[in-house]
Amino acid sequence: MYVFKQLREYYWSERRYFVISMLCLMTVTGLGLVYPNLFRHLIDNVIANERYDQVPLLAFMVLGVMALKAVFQFLHGSYSAKLGNQTAYNLREALYRKLQFLSFQYYDKAKTGDLMSRLTADLQAVRDFIGFGFVQIINVFMMFTFGMIMMLSINWKLTLITLAAMPFLVFTAIRFEGRIHPAFRLIRKSMSTMTTTVQENITGVRTVKSFAREPHEIEKFAERNTDYKENNVITSGIWAKFFPLMELFANLSVVLLIGAGGWMAINGSITLGELVAFYSLIGYIIQPMWGIGFHINNYTQSKAAGERLLEVLHHYVHVKNKENARVLNPDKVQGHVRFEGVTFAYGESQKPAIADFDLDAPAGSVIGLLGGTGSGKSTIIQLLFRAYQAKEGRITLDGQDIRDVTLESLRSQIAVVFQETFLFSSTIRNNIAYGAGAVTQEQIEHAARLAKAHDFIMELPLGYDTVVGERGLGLSGGQKQRIAIARALLLNPKILILDDATSAVDMETEHEIQQGFEEVMKDRTTFIIAHRISSLKHADEIVVLDNGRVVQRGTHEQLLKIPGPYQDTYNIQFSDQPVLELDTEPASIGVAPADTTTSDQHAQLEEQQALKESAVSSSYTKRRGLAT
Repeated sequence: MYVFKQLREYYWSERRYFVISMLCLMTVTGLGLVYPNLFRHLIDNVIANERYDQVPLLAFMVLGVMALKAVFQFLHGSYSAKLGNQTAYNLREALYRKLQFLSFQYYDKAKTGDLMSRLTADLQAVRDFIGFGFVQIINVFMMFTFGMIMMLSINWKLTLITLAAMPFLVFTAIRFEGRIHPAFRLIRKSMSTMTTTVQENITGVRTVKSFAREPHEIEKFAERNTDYKENNVITSGIWAKFFPLMELFANLSVVLLIGAGGWMAINGSITLGELVAFYSLIGYIIQPMWGIGFHINNYTQSKAAGERLLEVLHHYVHVKNKENARVLNPDKVQGHVRFEGVTFAYGESQKPAIADFDLDAPAGSVIGLLGGTGSGKSTIIQLLFRAYQAKEGRITLDGQDIRDVTLESLRSQIAVVFQETFLFSSTIRNNIAYGAGAVTQEQIEHAARLAKAHDFIMELPLGYDTVVGERGLGLSGGQKQRIAIARALLLNPKILILDDATSAVDMETEHEIQQGFEEVMKDRTTFIIAHRISSLKHADEIVVLDNGRVVQRGTHEQLLKIPGPYQDTYNIQFSDQPVLELDTEPASIGVAPADTTTSDQHAQLEEQQALKESAVSSSYTKRRGLAT
């Protein structure tokens, strides 16, 4: 019962339902004991003494007992259902709440289908046992105890003879539980694997069809389905092997009763009425023993399911608020961010994603991050909003270690636009307003205009009330990205993170969005991850990363003068205009160079870089000696 002791907090608060259900079931069991005594009285007193005038009274008594029994059975079923459903509700709430606070590190390995299986099938198994199965197991012991007491009061010798086969039944039941529990764990595991396969296939249906991989997906599902079927067959085999044995030993008790009891009745050791009553009472012994396999079946299923639920409920949260963490005052946050000797590696990897990283981003500054795939750009910004915990060094916001403030207050000051855009199956208005609390339509539209999303939204059938499909289906990649940008801008954060936020839009739209960003970035600390030089050149500082380490840093103009990855990347994107021909005089951030010809060249070259963008990352890593 260790599993159910661990789950105690989710059903013990509803114990009033359990107590009422248990009392009702005890009443039903007690009323069931009236029948054998009525039969005994009918045979030994009424029929034997020919007192037939008592028959109507006995009939009404039986009818009354049946009516009372039905009422209490109804009450037992109702309160058992309330207990099970309330327990399921409490568990479902706790599981969902835990999933909200589990860190990114958990979701790096978790599978959606497996989690859905735990929140549905596994939770249902626990609900059924706590609501009905547990009470029934207690009822088994009550029936056995009450039946034993009455049988011993009638004839103790016949009772011992009848129960001679019970030790064999109990031994078989114990062996059955030991074999069936591991089998049910395999069933639960294979079911979650199969569910995950279906979920991934539905989610990635466009990829499947674009590569014509339907036969492969069918074959993969067939393997998972076969595994699930075979585990069920194995479990059915265990059941088929043990259940007939338990039924045999249960029925053996009836055979012993009929043989020994008939012989004793013939010899006058017991009356015929006592033998009939004894035969009626044997059901109180055989029925619990006969159904013990069914109860063990329910128990082991719920036990295996409960273990899977506890794996989620007890999973360690890697990133959480420390004790006595402070709440940031939003009115006092300036946005000054510092990375001091930060080192971090994912999972058990010995190779750090970033190593000994230092950065000073004053309030209101714009920091650009450039590097090849796997260079550590996204890791830096994920550490900033504590998606992961830095293993060495520290990150401060306005001089405070971000580990000393609450996650909620920290993240409320940070807005992130990820490269991979996610939209909820809701209206565009709700998607933009997500996380911003109570906002007006004017504020939503202002954010959408800054993100250059207002025009295409108004062209949709219902405008801002248009419901987007699952994960934003029905919108282009650029449209989804612009809605995500509007969602971030509406938060009015002190720190803005743009993780390749304009990768899915065309050059013209990117230029328009960047113009909107110039207004938004004022008085905000902004981190920009991008592959396009045009997105980074106005940054106060550009940090070039390679294999988790800083290899270059400086302004756009400074880095163009120094041979290295940044200059190489620039030459790839602007190959028609070598870097050596550019104006080498330093220019202030956001101000065009004095040479008009050079400015025109810049404008012309920016129009060409979209065609060359795909070569940036691969060429960059080749020049740095990295494997793509």
